[in-house]
Amino acid sequence: MTDAAPLYVDCDTGIDDALALAYLLASPEADVVGIGTVSGNTSATVAADNTLALLALAGREDIPVSVGATDPLRGTFGGGAPEVHGENGIGGVDLEPATASPDPRDAVELLLDLARAHPGELRILAIGPLTNLALALEREPGLPAMVRDVVVMGGAALEPGNVTAVAEANIANDPEAAAAVLSADWDVTLVPLDVTMEHTLDELGRRRLLEAPEAIARAVGETLEAYLDRYLQVYGYRACALHDPLAAALLVGTVQATRAPRVPVVVDAGDGPGRGQTIVDMRDQRRGPVDVPGARCRVVLETDLQVGPVLLDRLAGPPVA
Repeated sequence: MTDAAPLYVDCDTGIDDALALAYLLASPEADVVGIGTVSGNTSATVAADNTLALLALAGREDIPVSVGATDPLRGTFGGGAPEVHGENGIGGVDLEPATASPDPRDAVELLLDLARAHPGELRILAIGPLTNLALALEREPGLPAMVRDVVVMGGAALEPGNVTAVAEANIANDPEAAAAVLSADWDVTLVPLDVTMEHTLDELGRRRLLEAPEAIARAVGETLEAYLDRYLQVYGYRACALHDPLAAALLVGTVQATRAPRVPVVVDAGDGPGRGQTIVDMRDQRRGPVDVPGARCRVVLETDLQVGPVLLDRLAGPPVA
């Protein structure tokens, strides 16, 4: 039993999604009541298999996992990011398949059922493309009034993108869905590349995970091997960005945002070079965070703590002196 608010996680379970899920499952501040998958880092079906395998390692096969959208709202799934997350989404690591099967409901149905079961209490953490959330808004226009808030890992405010000059992967994979979600009448916290790229985990951190007492921590440590190499060209040493774990930690409150103005955010869903860009109105922010009246999107730009040590202490225990 927990006093934590019920949490629905929508993910495309690649390597940093796996880290975020492991962190949430080890956190008393999180009460994960359902998980939906979407195509992004890998297909929605493979993401569900990865998620179920991770839940089995954590002894949490009670949590329903539903397969969500395979394709974006417009077009078809592009095949994922095997050059980043490996062919299976988790760095080529072969996890023991779970005995549990995906929930017969699709991810949209699961989300709506959970919102109805926890009216005004359900929190949503979206760490993949936003297709499922957009479809849920289409199926149930009253959804925003049924949930407490939404935390989204995605976008870039002042920094360049990571799949185009301006677009971050989760938004770029389905700009139409992102436009619908970020314009809906609910409170959104956007955790963009501006802040996630400043939070890293290196080889020493990976070794701590490999020596952790819990099987799920050791498994995610194994998935990081090639992921650290992938970021060599970014950081100049073996380390990876902690995109999804930071969003998870901000949601549960173990890391706090110290600079996060509420500002208008528009997604470019056109067909030009700006497709997938999150256009964040940062005017009048030079002297400190200024909330724009009527804006529903809080954009996190700075935090009080680095999420890496917080994650490692939760999953692997304090470092040995």
